[in-house]
Amino acid sequence: MTTDQKQREHFLLLIAFAMPIAFSSWMALLNNFTIEVAQFTGREIGILQSLREVPGFLAFTAVFVLVFIREQRFAVISLFTLGVGVFLTGFFPSVLGLYVTTIIMSVGFHYFETINQSLTLQWLPKERAAEFMGKAMSIKAFAAIFTFGGVWLMIDFYSVSYKWVYAVFGGLTLLLVCYMIFRFPVFEARTPQQKKLVFKQRYWLFYVLTFLSGARRQIFVVFAAFMMVEKFGYSAGQIALLLLINHFFNMLFAKKIGSWIGRVGERKALTIEYTGLFFVFVSYALVQNAWVGAGLYVLDHLFFAFAIAIKTYFQKVADPEDMASSAGVSFTINHIAAVVLPAVLGLVWLKSPELVFYIGAGFALLSLICSQMIPPHPESGNETVSLFDIGKARA
Repeated sequence: MTTDQKQREHFLLLIAFAMPIAFSSWMALLNNFTIEVAQFTGREIGILQSLREVPGFLAFTAVFVLVFIREQRFAVISLFTLGVGVFLTGFFPSVLGLYVTTIIMSVGFHYFETINQSLTLQWLPKERAAEFMGKAMSIKAFAAIFTFGGVWLMIDFYSVSYKWVYAVFGGLTLLLVCYMIFRFPVFEARTPQQKKLVFKQRYWLFYVLTFLSGARRQIFVVFAAFMMVEKFGYSAGQIALLLLINHFFNMLFAKKIGSWIGRVGERKALTIEYTGLFFVFVSYALVQNAWVGAGLYVLDHLFFAFAIAIKTYFQKVADPEDMASSAGVSFTINHIAAVVLPAVLGLVWLKSPELVFYIGAGFALLSLICSQMIPPHPESGNETVSLFDIGKARA
């Protein structure tokens, strides 16, 4: 491996470490902060989560920003914006204040994730992409464990106010951003990227899988966590501890899952993920025990590592110059449902929380059906197989 390649990978791993420090603290505190301090109900939390996803819906605009700034610098600026949004959150504990700081945080987060995905797919060889993404996920999990552990100690043992917990972890991300500005050079692009939107018919399966993934992810992020607080009475410290367990498993197994996906292929990995998720969501609807609910929450989160397969599938079938534009388009598609679902399902939640999770099971089932159309060896010109030809393709 060349020195340039090592430097690029070190940069990707550092930004993978820096992002969860801010974002994980925001997520760990959100439900308790909104319920205990801002007096949110399901209606307000649904609106907040929909607002949070609007910048994700607009992620396609990243390609227009790239006309004026390089992707690497854009990633660093976005990470800085995320840190600022989290740093300010605790200082504005009102409905309007939380909506505004959430949007600031979300702009940084979603632009960062868009550009990070683009750089990863551009800079990594296809044969190493799945394993590296698993390694990056493990690094993210380690950062999240550090953050959740810190939140747990500060809240439960030292009774630090929400305001200063947000400030500490948002500030840590800002310090890491300052370090990486001086530590790394600006790397040259290996393949010039399209500076316009790319939406190709032959990528349709990737778009569909991305849309369904965004829909089911919102049900987990918004309503599974909200259920743990509202239905089972989990405290902020307990939620942080539960998330810590989630990321501990990711730290141990994400790289191995990535390597396994590289060996067995995307279709098999996604088949296992969506089958498991179907049963997890049905169980969410039926669970009455807090410990069982916690177990489902951990299992649900573990399946997120399998989503690497969607990205590596796209890397194999896409043209190299489409990575940046398609990353923005895919994030927008991912967030079409994300913008609408939290607010709509927040109203459904008021009538029937169980129905929200049955809807999630339906999304998992649709994803399972679509994943069967991934070829055994996807590549440009061999993007999909017909459902009627699946048996032949397996043979």
